Amino acid sequence: MTSSSKVSQSSKEHALQVRKLAIIGAGKLGEALLSGILSSQLVPASHVEATVAHQPRADSLAEKYGIKAHTENARAVAGADLVLVALKPQQVRGFLQEVKKHLRKDAVIISAAASVTTALIERELGRPARVIRAMPNTPCLIRQGMTALARGKHATDQDVATARRIFDSMGRSVVVDEKHLDAITGLSASGPAYVYMIIESLAEGGVKLGLPRELSTELCAQTLLGASAMVLATGEHPAKLKDVVTTPAGCTIDGLLELEEGGLRVTLIKAVVRAAERAKQLVESQNS
Repeated sequence: MTSSSKVSQSSKEHALQVRKLAIIGAGKLGEALLSGILSSQLVPASHVEATVAHQPRADSLAEKYGIKAHTENARAVAGADLVLVALKPQQVRGFLQEVKKHLRKDAVIISAAASVTTALIERELGRPARVIRAMPNTPCLIRQGMTALARGKHATDQDVATARRIFDSMGRSVVVDEKHLDAITGLSASGPAYVYMIIESLAEGGVKLGLPRELSTELCAQTLLGASAMVLATGEHPAKLKDVVTTPAGCTIDGLLELEEGGLRVTLIKAVVRAAERAKQLVESQNS
């Protein structure tokens, strides 16, 4: 066997067994899903059909990725064995009503629509459906994302594995009980916004001390990136890693005392809790 045929065989084994993939709502997240799937060779472009609201956008996606793209959801899901839903929450009910007569009964539906439960999707379709709910965050756009996945009543282990392979192509994924998704929304889905505020604030500190703003921002962003990588790479508790940096009578302990006095720890905890409470309210309003 030649090296090229070995690569081809490896790609074939790596690919998902999908005859047709429909991506509904190929906006920023939908395009990130599309890009990750194609670049990871999970599904060939010839097997992908995507929908958007406007035809010029569809034409652009078709030219860029070599896929079929248009504005007709029912046409896209017809015959699809895997459907990725990346719509806004308020659009999901209408979409399900529009396509339920065209959707294969054994199709796997992976929904990344925030606040839309697996039970709602099953109820709107009016029959048992293989549903996976995904809660990604915006760093998925650069393949550094964190996605939580929850299975519906009728999803199989293989369906979960398929969803993990898709979202692992854009970062990391975890499988959780659906009851945890409100908390995860408040933590990892909203979390990038908290981190951006932290980076902005630290950078302002550097500017206050005379650093150019661009340099200060780069120093902060890379510092947070490196610290996060240390937590993931070592598996150590963040408090232990913090202690490694904090030498006796050194500079860091003075900075930490200022953070404690300013209530940073409690404020961040309260931010996660408040965001999670809001996520729960949105879920309840979607299901009412």
